[in-house]
Amino acid sequence: MFHTIPRAPLILGLAGLLPFLWGALTVLLPDLGLWTAQTIGPRFAGPYVMLFYGAVILSFMSGVLWGFATKASGPRAATGYALSVLPALWAFFMTGGGPQSAGINLIFGFAGLLLLDLQFARQGLAPPWWMPLRIMLSVVVIACLAIGVFA
Repeated sequence: MFHTIPRAPLILGLAGLLPFLWGALTVLLPDLGLWTAQTIGPRFAGPYVMLFYGAVILSFMSGVLWGFATKASGPRAATGYALSVLPALWAFFMTGGGPQSAGINLIFGFAGLLLLDLQFARQGLAPPWWMPLRIMLSVVVIACLAIGVFA
């Protein structure tokens, strides 16, 4: 069932896409990427902005899932806490080795995060509007990362 996403999470979620969209745009438009690298630094252009920010967001999402786990009790809470740290650990261990492998690993990390989101939502630990928001955001993030890897 579709639930209306509250305004604040929707706006903040969409704003959180900006570094991914900018990174993809600077990959697709090399002159913009060059201008960005020369003006504000190479970390803010091309795949690099997406890789750095993607690792930050996976870590942030671990905290969100941890918060959802606090709504459970007993073994279900323990499982929730254990699952909640996986995105941060994935970002830490899987984003080395160069931009292409890091980008591919972040794609898998965000796809895995979506599965974790679904697990928490199915257990009633996430708000009812959570999955529509997460699906929308994840599709854009994964598409942007794919541009960084394959374009």
